[in-house]
Amino acid sequence: MIDNILQQLTYNPDAPLIFSSGLFLFLFLGFSLVYMLLQRTQTLRLLFVTAFSYYFYYKSSGFYFFLLAVVTLSDFLIARQIASLKAQSASRSLQKWLVALSLVIDLGLLGYFKYTNFFAGMWAQMVGSNFQPWDIFLPVGISFFTFQSMSYVIDVYRGDLKPLPSILDYAFYVSFFPQLVAGPIVRARDFAPQIRKPLEITQEMFARGVFFIMIGLFKKAVISDYISLNFVDRIFDNPSLYSGVENLLGAYGYAMQIYCDFSGYSDMAIGIALLLGFRFPMNFNAPYTSQSITDFWRRWHISLSSWIRDYIYISLGGNRKGKVRQYVNLIVTMLLGGLWHGASLNFVAWGGMHGVALAIHKWMREKVFHHDKHYQSHGWRRVVAVVLTFHFVVFCWIFFRNHTFDASWTMIAKMFTDFHPELFLQVVKGYWVVFAMMLFGYVTHFIPDSWNERCVSLIQRGGVLLGAVLITLVIYIVIQVKSSEIQPFIYFQF
Repeated sequence: MIDNILQQLTYNPDAPLIFSSGLFLFLFLGFSLVYMLLQRTQTLRLLFVTAFSYYFYYKSSGFYFFLLAVVTLSDFLIARQIASLKAQSASRSLQKWLVALSLVIDLGLLGYFKYTNFFAGMWAQMVGSNFQPWDIFLPVGISFFTFQSMSYVIDVYRGDLKPLPSILDYAFYVSFFPQLVAGPIVRARDFAPQIRKPLEITQEMFARGVFFIMIGLFKKAVISDYISLNFVDRIFDNPSLYSGVENLLGAYGYAMQIYCDFSGYSDMAIGIALLLGFRFPMNFNAPYTSQSITDFWRRWHISLSSWIRDYIYISLGGNRKGKVRQYVNLIVTMLLGGLWHGASLNFVAWGGMHGVALAIHKWMREKVFHHDKHYQSHGWRRVVAVVLTFHFVVFCWIFFRNHTFDASWTMIAKMFTDFHPELFLQVVKGYWVVFAMMLFGYVTHFIPDSWNERCVSLIQRGGVLLGAVLITLVIYIVIQVKSSEIQPFIYFQF
């Protein structure tokens, strides 16, 4: 029995610690008990949460948790030195060199673990050499915590943020486990003021936290995992074996799978943070109701899209250097955003298509339709805009999901040359549970925000007792699905 417990508590590459697992809920209950006992001892509480966060990351990436410590320590010291030079009105060039040092460390680690095989393979193809990929382990979520730490140093350099007073505060911020491995990317200027505040979990925060955890768990463990295992993966693994209509439905299914998977994680992260007394910004806002590709990126992975805008697009010049340069900046920014998602030309193509679409939309909005950036279409124009935007996003997801261009072109060719619409009813009937879940996911996109607020108010009026009942229900649901194959979150690979 002791051996089984130790096996559960030590690192297993095939079983990372995820929010939708029974082990996490068990650990979180024990963690919450200690956390509340330490509510009046601020420093001990920060130490305890930081230690648990490092353990959480160890359960995901083994002893590579030392990378988290390297990034944390180096950026804390660099930002502190930059602030000291600012106070002394020292040379701006020296401050720039320190920022460059931070980028070299952070991007160097990210580049080695994530892109070495990608660029080495490209070089080998150019010189005609035979290349066998090296066995390089990709630590879970390395892109998220490096981006978060980089933004801290840049904000200190820009004068938008004062450095955190202690290494403990900064380690707590970077490693805070709800958002550590898959976001949302929380800015230091939003999170730092909450670190040393007296712990206060209001009834509203508790109710909202329970609501987000329930919604997130349902999205991930019920909708995303089910449609993935029972339909989507089958189509994408062998697209040539299926008709065009099945491939199209598989693409629709993946669009819902990745939304429920990633937004489900973000919802649970936000909910867990609320139960601990911290507020995270929203990361998804009904993205498939977007009226344009620009609107989509205001609603999808909001923390990353705003990060890319503030630290890449604006750094490239944004819209300050003429219209042509602005369009180029948009495309380059999204190409880099695609590469951030993975070391594959498929991701680069996905980012490039979104970049071109953003540039075209901006040009048409300004030069053809003469609309300002706040324009909202209505009536049938809105319906057409939503349908067109959604299908463009789904088309791009095909390249995002497939590992090769050949597989993507096979799916697209099947849709246009081997569609067989007569099979539609047969497919839906055979996978009716899958399509019922997909339909539920799409329909709930259009639920007014006021309905969600009513649910939160209902939980709030029910108090701790209702919250405890609902949390118990969540645990029960997890136990029920535990016998099935629970998939890691898609964005763990990024």
